[in-house]
Amino acid sequence: MADDVQSAVGGSAEPVRVLICDDHALFRRGLMMVLEEEAGVEVVAEAENGAEAVAMAEDFAPDVVLMDVAMPGLDGIGATRQIALFHPSARIIMLTVNSEGDELFEAIRSGATAYLPKETAIDDVAATVRAVVAGQTVLTPDLAARLLDEFVSLAAAPPMPGHPVAPTLAPRERAVLEQVAAGGDNASIAADLDVSENTVKNHLRNVLGKLHLHARSQSTHGVVDAHDVPAPVATDDEGSSPRA
Repeated sequence: MADDVQSAVGGSAEPVRVLICDDHALFRRGLMMVLEEEAGVEVVAEAENGAEAVAMAEDFAPDVVLMDVAMPGLDGIGATRQIALFHPSARIIMLTVNSEGDELFEAIRSGATAYLPKETAIDDVAATVRAVVAGQTVLTPDLAARLLDEFVSLAAAPPMPGHPVAPTLAPRERAVLEQVAAGGDNASIAADLDVSENTVKNHLRNVLGKLHLHARSQSTHGVVDAHDVPAPVATDDEGSSPRA
């Protein structure tokens, strides 16, 4: 990993606090075992559904949340939206089986910063945690293209009285996002635009920041999404397992 990513975790006096949310206990355990071996990373809580994740985020104030997309009850998208609204400093990484699906895009739009395919080598999880703590984003070309479309749609929508003004992209932000959508990586984009890789990363972070701020503003104006309404599910006596 790059020096800035390493220093963001390993060089910090305080450990990075991680919340794991997935409805499969064995998968949660695997993530926990890997992360607990990482210097400067502490798993503070685990949850098996979105409602528990929201409650644990309130109780433990994690720096990073590893969030499954599809779960019973309140799903990962609804939980992401709520955590992003009330704990905007938390970096949310989506765990998904499909990196090109509608659900992942909705999660990114609602407040997630990055994603991890579930088939990813489990040792790569720590690297992604370090990356988001360092302020990086993780976008596929498909997600970047859909973000471009989203900003176009927001700009074209008629303004609603009492609602926030739709965000717009600066020319350089649009140029960076277009190149990501075309398959470019940070190094090639930086060379093409004659800027540093850190500048490219900052532009991508700003793009998501604008979108997330708009989503939070919409939420505070009473915009409710179906993902925020948990489906009725059977309950049992097993609760989440907070970690000290």
